[in-house]
Amino acid sequence: MSLSPLALRAEIAALLPRLRRFARSVTRHREDADDLVQIAVERALKHLDHWQDGTRLDSWLFRIMKNAWIDEVRARGRRDEVLAPEEAGEHVGFSETGSRDIRLSIEKAMGRLPEDQRMAVSLVLVEGLPYKEAAEVLDIPMGTLTSRLARGRDALQAMLGDGDLTP
Repeated sequence: MSLSPLALRAEIAALLPRLRRFARSVTRHREDADDLVQIAVERALKHLDHWQDGTRLDSWLFRIMKNAWIDEVRARGRRDEVLAPEEAGEHVGFSETGSRDIRLSIEKAMGRLPEDQRMAVSLVLVEGLPYKEAAEVLDIPMGTLTSRLARGRDALQAMLGDGDLTP
């Protein structure tokens, strides 16, 4: 059964929190993440006819977002712009200092990962995509994805286990 364009728009709207979370992981900057989500959703809405019924809508949107981010990084490189560092104190909704500190440490550790590992870890461990879907989103072989995940997990464990990160 094919979804109507209106139903697809509603499904995309329901995915916005996940898209924003992935964008924050990729960009490491709140405003860049918001812009990236907007670009990805605009592209998705413009090209709804390209989505194939029976495939995962979230994977399709994550792929659009990944490609949009690649485009943005290339454009910034041409303009010689530098990504701004993530601002401190922007995490709303954490009332406990301990959980906030843990979250900040994890975000800092994620930010120190190379981009390829950060994207793999974010898609599989944070967004819960199956390996096959994540590999398709990133347009890499499954073996490459598993290697990036293993290296990313090891690096995160080393950074967080050694306690060398302080928020």
